[in-house]
Amino acid sequence: MSDRDGGVALSVAVSDHDTFESVLRDTADAAVASGIFAEDGSLWGEAAQDEASERLGWTDAVARSRPLVAEIESLRHELRERGVDRIVLCGMGGSSLAPEVICAAYGVELVVLDSSHPSMVRSALIDLERTAVVVSSKSGGTVETDSQRRVFEQAFHDASIDPASRIVVVTDPGSPLEELATGNGYRVFQADPTVGGRYSALTAFGLVPSGLAGAPIATLLDEAAAVRDVLAADTPDNPALRLGVLLGVAARERADKLVLADVSGEGFGEWAEQLVAESTGKDGTGILPVVVASPTSPNFAPHTGDSVLVVSGDAERPDAPWSAAVAGPLGARFLLWETAIAVAGRILGIDPFDQPDVESAKQAARDRLGGGTKTPAPALSEDGIDVFGTSASSLAGAVDELLAQLTSEGYLAVQAYLDRWEHAGFASVRDQLAEHLGRPVTFGWGPRFLHSTGQYHKGGAPVGVFVQITDETAEDLPIPGRDFTLGQFIASQAEGDASVLRDHGRPVLRLHLHDTAAGLERLRSLLA
Repeated sequence: MSDRDGGVALSVAVSDHDTFESVLRDTADAAVASGIFAEDGSLWGEAAQDEASERLGWTDAVARSRPLVAEIESLRHELRERGVDRIVLCGMGGSSLAPEVICAAYGVELVVLDSSHPSMVRSALIDLERTAVVVSSKSGGTVETDSQRRVFEQAFHDASIDPASRIVVVTDPGSPLEELATGNGYRVFQADPTVGGRYSALTAFGLVPSGLAGAPIATLLDEAAAVRDVLAADTPDNPALRLGVLLGVAARERADKLVLADVSGEGFGEWAEQLVAESTGKDGTGILPVVVASPTSPNFAPHTGDSVLVVSGDAERPDAPWSAAVAGPLGARFLLWETAIAVAGRILGIDPFDQPDVESAKQAARDRLGGGTKTPAPALSEDGIDVFGTSASSLAGAVDELLAQLTSEGYLAVQAYLDRWEHAGFASVRDQLAEHLGRPVTFGWGPRFLHSTGQYHKGGAPVGVFVQITDETAEDLPIPGRDFTLGQFIASQAEGDASVLRDHGRPVLRLHLHDTAAGLERLRSLLA
């Protein structure tokens, strides 16, 4: 089945055609699509109504964001006239992934600093004479983003540059960050408080850094506007309804892994991964996103029977029982996926605007920073690698012990709390592991992704096993005004995440590298 409308092309294949068509008709008859765009929070049930009613502003983001375009382009022109043509974005998750995709799609440079690793932060502290920094935080209290801001403020002061001339803030009105920024004389763009971070691609969070970097943000909004009416239509050929019903019905039929191959080269898959990962019920009900490099990657070809295969970009739909291919302009695809995930959440009986419990991991990290919780001693040390969370007597035995707990319905998550710029090549270990295990494998750079919460269940039983990789900081970086360093902070994040995963019954193997390059080579050979 294939449809093209409003510039979006969608082709789907379903294993259970009768069920798919029945749910699709019911969803259209229930006016779900028009209800979403009318901001009807009751669509996801009484328990979700209050939260959902306050999180549907993204459906009107094109109109609400249009006035921002002139402001952003005016500021960009002002900065360029002063010789400032390098934009660094300090943000996490939904605040950073969409701008990264937008700038990649349009071929403009944007430095996305979404880590508290001291090596990455230090690497971004260059060319300050031509650098402006966008600090994005919806709540205004994100510790990673606050730490990055403090470091850049100090660097600008040290270079005799007024931070007020170089720092731009995007945050919700009334947040602590807005108050601080206003007091310091920083340029502030207020975000829409009715839009959650992962749905914010077409709001100030996506547009300000992208527009300042030089992306044609008016074109992006035009692309989304061209499909809005199509996506709001209560008809069975609405591509957002079709994709959302496909994902929801497949997940109910035990195909609850979304394996997404992004052939566009713009990183769209990583943005979609965060959207899907955060749109998960408090109890872990949802869809596990697995991003692969291409349609020839393991988990896509061959694939596991409990997965839906989706190609994003101009490519043919894979020949699989549950599958789809989605193509179209970037702005249109943003709005299509946001709508589809909202539809899938309704079918699965979850609130797609809530998110898994991440506060417990943040609290665990704070406890370690404050000395309230001691870091456990390693179970063993071998080849310059400290191993935590195992009863084995060797590094190889620890890996075998973890993987032995991987079930026939399970997945492996690899979380690397490392400098993703310096060690980008290590991400290819995902394909090696997926080929070896024959099960879905996710790879994420911590703390960039929400995967660290490990919330995915099946029938109440945890199905994920986790490898967490940290390293010894060669040269730490202090955080001005804080009594801890960036190295201490990212270590506490990793330790906090691992402890919460274990508290939830998830098997976690944490590997700490004293020599990062040598340790990664050892792990690559061992894991493969």
